Amino acid sequence: MANNAFGDKEIMTDILNSQKTITGSYNNGANEAAGAALKSEFMNILNEEHQIQHEVFLEMQKRGWYCPPQAEQQKINQTKQKFSSNQ
Repeated sequence: MANNAFGDKEIMTDILNSQKTITGSYNNGANEAAGAALKSEFMNILNEEHQIQHEVFLEMQKRGWYCPPQAEQQKINQTKQKFSSNQ
């Protein structure tokens, strides 16, 4: 019988991906909320979910499991120029 149990890295990756989906859903809810009270509640929840996502991200980064590459300075400069010329 094969062992199909997830390791810590796979579990944390699943949690991080879930948090990204959750924050996207609450963001859509906040964007579509017609009433101020409902929008405020969505924004509070969205902030909490972003905090959870950030904590998971930091833990994975600390363990070397999630290391997004840094942007190249040339690409940063190109993007700055692109948006500054649009103003």
